Amino acid sequence: MKKIFITTTIIALLLGGGACKKLIEIPGNPPTEISGQQQFADSATVMTAVAGVYSYTSSGVGFTYNDAYLTLATGLSSDELSSTNVSDAAFQEFYGYGLTANNTNVATLWSAPYTGVYPVNTILERIAGNPAISDALRTELTGELKVVRALYYFNLVNLFNAVPLVTSSDYAANTRIPRTSADSIYAQVLKDLTDAEQVLKEDYPSPGRARPNRYAAKFLEAKMHLYRQEWQAAYDAAAVVIGSGVYSLETDLNNVFLDGSNEAVWQLPATGLYGSVSEAIRFVPYSGSVPTYLVTPSLLGAFETGDQRLQNWIGTSVSNGQTYYFPYKYKHPAPDGNNEDYMVFRLGELYLIRAEAAAQLGNTAGALDDLDQVRNRAGLSGSTAATQGDILAAIQHERQVELFTEWGNRWYDLKRTATAGTVLKAEKMGWKDTDTLYPVPNSQRQLDNLLTQNPGYN
Repeated sequence: MKKIFITTTIIALLLGGGACKKLIEIPGNPPTEISGQQQFADSATVMTAVAGVYSYTSSGVGFTYNDAYLTLATGLSSDELSSTNVSDAAFQEFYGYGLTANNTNVATLWSAPYTGVYPVNTILERIAGNPAISDALRTELTGELKVVRALYYFNLVNLFNAVPLVTSSDYAANTRIPRTSADSIYAQVLKDLTDAEQVLKEDYPSPGRARPNRYAAKFLEAKMHLYRQEWQAAYDAAAVVIGSGVYSLETDLNNVFLDGSNEAVWQLPATGLYGSVSEAIRFVPYSGSVPTYLVTPSLLGAFETGDQRLQNWIGTSVSNGQTYYFPYKYKHPAPDGNNEDYMVFRLGELYLIRAEAAAQLGNTAGALDDLDQVRNRAGLSGSTAATQGDILAAIQHERQVELFTEWGNRWYDLKRTATAGTVLKAEKMGWKDTDTLYPVPNSQRQLDNLLTQNPGYN
């Protein structure tokens, strides 16, 4: 797995580069080349390395989901997006279910999380027992970095199922690793989150909400339990965050993705290469031009009459007399006057997590109350669903229109509810049941002959 194994120069890159606005205090004139002994010599160098975990740099080091690949791939694989760029075969393969194990974007979806995991593992190892930093700082950083690692593995297992589990920076040990079962990956995710919850505080460790706190860990725990159909655990974890009183739904939909959003449980500064959230750069076209990625008729038709999300989160562009629709949650592809942050976890999703868990537990009143919190914020009346089955269907519909083009939610939902084949066969040509998983990249299998391939791919 070539891109998993990064030399120690990656830490120097983290220390020397990357946008860290609003993240944490960075010492003035940090060194750009640091020896192995100096990398974690004091709290200043440690904190600069931690800042790099959340930043995005031109070298690709840092929080590796800032490039929008996850949003694009899963949006095209599901029924959210289509592409007007017919020459981009690598992304067109997601839409038409023609993926091969040589697809370069699949290779990125596999390798980028491991690129992010490597410095996390390195920092965790270097701060353990390090006398140069305080016990309080070590405890805090260990907790938050385990949340970061858990997020990487959560997405890896949902894209590929079994994946290699790498929890150290030992190059020799990581050279050839077989795939670890999905159950074992989820067990590691839960362990990391449980460890984090035991040591993290409710308060955020730095200004804003850019570094995970206890509630961020609890959020991902709720989502993981939902995906595992562990309904009571999902409900309880979601209830902790919702009941904290720290977060509230933004009444204005245009404020949801701004810096300081009231419903943000975890949001990162917009540290894309151009100072903006990458989704805005990818989705928002120049005035009068055809967007590269369009909202599908299926998604467009899913919005009810009067749904303010249609007016506020779907953009339009007119070219040669034709109107095109594109995702418009992030609205500023240029950095000037841009105060948008990259949303990782938000309260709107958590209400729907708890609603689904409640419905599965037979708590229909609680499920409808949480569902209507999201509907009412969008300008809609309460749901008329009455039976458990109807309520669950209504929740899935609400997830479709609330969480589109966010973190692969629609693609993951179709798979975990076993509705992908039914929905997508009706939408597009070429669907095969094996398309629910992406292929293990051939480039990785050539480097590690212990890696097996997913069914349906060579």
